[in-house]
Amino acid sequence: MAFEWLAPILTPTALRSVQADGRPVITLFVVIFGLSLFGALCWYINFETSKAYPKKVDPNAKKAPAPSTALTLKDKVAIVTGASRGIGAGLALELARRGANVTLVYTSPRSEELTTKLASEIKALGSGSNATIVQADLSQTDSPKKIVDATLEAFGGKIDILVNNAGVLFGKPIAETTAEDYAAIFDINVRAPLLMTAAVMPHLRAPGRIINLSSVGARFGPPGLALYAASKAAIEGMTRSLAHELGGAGHTVNAVAPGPTESEMLDDVPKDIVETQLKTTAVEHRVGTVDDIARIVAFLASEDARWVSGQTISASGGYLLI
Repeated sequence: MAFEWLAPILTPTALRSVQADGRPVITLFVVIFGLSLFGALCWYINFETSKAYPKKVDPNAKKAPAPSTALTLKDKVAIVTGASRGIGAGLALELARRGANVTLVYTSPRSEELTTKLASEIKALGSGSNATIVQADLSQTDSPKKIVDATLEAFGGKIDILVNNAGVLFGKPIAETTAEDYAAIFDINVRAPLLMTAAVMPHLRAPGRIINLSSVGARFGPPGLALYAASKAAIEGMTRSLAHELGGAGHTVNAVAPGPTESEMLDDVPKDIVETQLKTTAVEHRVGTVDDIARIVAFLASEDARWVSGQTISASGGYLLI
């Protein structure tokens, strides 16, 4: 021990002997003063050393993104299709964190439990947000009206934000592709967003926000996914046209094109395509997260994006810089 030499001085016996020969005050003062001086010197040396040699920070260490706290969408009413899981669930939650009331649309009755749980999570956020759930098969042409009616009943007479997120993906070689395959993809990926937008329009409060989910596949054109890529290219064309058509009323229409993103849908993308995409992703060469996409959608839904319309935002970490 560094201070063992003090033990004989500070024992009760030693102190009594000090008192006996009349030197208590001076001795104790010297000991205490010496210890204080030594402690101050140690602190100063440590302070100066820490400045000269600061603690190294691992530049590759991942930090969890802080949750959004600004209520930039307070009292807004949003509809999110395909909201039971994956990107849809994440962006619905992000809109709610920022204050929006959200209609969560799911297709399969099997997803009711997941969607109900998400609605409960939204109500418990403490942001003043509320949620309602609607089961609707978007391959059916009467579903958009059902969704809009449920939203108006839950949150009043106006809608502010529509996020057309629901989509399907499967791949086939072109020689094996059928008319039924075409209908299965285009009915959900193209016709449903078109009909959803039409159903929302009479109730869209200016400045309204319409956000369509595209994919980098629309421009990359991965092999074996011709129908999917074509459907997403159609979404981008629709986005630009609607931006022209609806802009006069103060509405904006934009698309977000994710690259490979952590979700169940990623399992449907051929692994070689995903590996190729990761190698050509500029930022960290990684798969995107749901939070990466959700924050972009929330930005486009906000007042901060009032001067952005008719655009497709590539939310892909710079994949191929497209």
